[in-house]
Amino acid sequence: MTNTDLLRHPDRFVSRHLGPRDADIAAMLGSMGLSSLDELVEQTVPASIRGGRPLDLPGAASEPEVLAELRELAERNRVFRSYIGLGYHGTVTPPPILRNILENPGWYTQYTPYRR
Repeated sequence: MTNTDLLRHPDRFVSRHLGPRDADIAAMLGSMGLSSLDELVEQTVPASIRGGRPLDLPGAASEPEVLAELRELAERNRVFRSYIGLGYHGTVTPPPILRNILENPGWYTQYTPYRR
């Protein structure tokens, strides 16, 4: 990391991304006998499913812009009452089934018997 890297804005995702560096990519391609990522794509992705033109994508958004957009989307959520299972409150459960459920923690816990 150089001194100018230290002065860059800290909320940029790219500088914190843990993906492969140029040297890592070169080593991976070298181990496969390839010279570029484009050559890798040509050899692994069938031409019939590749797009023939570049994607028309908008420019990258900053992390604060993305968080603001996600916050705006989350504010549109509405909380409703859950009616899941409300039709079964008056159901009689036969005692043998009830006993087997209560005596077997596998029915009401995430832990399986071999983890005890």
